[in-house]
Amino acid sequence: MPLIMIVLLFLTSCEKKSNLPTDGDGNEYNTVVIGTQVWLKENLKTTKFNSGVPIHLETDISQWGQESLPAYCWYGNVEGLKDPYGAIYNWRAARLGTLCPKGWHTPTIEEWTTMINYLGGESVAGDKLKEEGLKHWYPPNTGATNERGFTALPGGQRDRYGGFSSMGQMGIWWTSSPSYENTALKVFIYGGDHGIYNVRFPTEAGYSVRCVKDNW
Repeated sequence: MPLIMIVLLFLTSCEKKSNLPTDGDGNEYNTVVIGTQVWLKENLKTTKFNSGVPIHLETDISQWGQESLPAYCWYGNVEGLKDPYGAIYNWRAARLGTLCPKGWHTPTIEEWTTMINYLGGESVAGDKLKEEGLKHWYPPNTGATNERGFTALPGGQRDRYGGFSSMGQMGIWWTSSPSYENTALKVFIYGGDHGIYNVRFPTEAGYSVRCVKDNW
């Protein structure tokens, strides 16, 4: 066997597999420790469940709110916004345990609250989570420190009627916690506000997902 082939085989055998969380598409994510929790440092962007099953892509405005399947889209139906904002998911997708990388899940409202309280409460935690500056946030974004490396971005939303809005202005994430009357809880951050808040909203809407690690 030629020497070059032996060297290549040796190098290949010595390659270490990444320990980073990997989604159904094979995308890898960096992580950040906040208090007793571990979070992904970016929004989820997978088009497949971690079982490899494709998630339904819904681009039609009139069909989004009527979609009975777990579904995703890109903001404005522009796939080029996948990085850095990630995908937008309906709650039917977000609530499933197979959406995030294996060993991770869409956080409950209690898990969001644990992080928010660790950062000093909802009136100040937003600034500590938001990316600094105006690269992605519209002005004003004063007070943002991203001191924990969470790097919250304003990925916007898709409303229950299929329309897109708020990119550059709001970061909005599903929880896996249902509310009542076909609503679920979301958390959100404004560019011009220091806090992070939660509210129930119809499950037909579409928001980002930020995964948290299973108990560790």
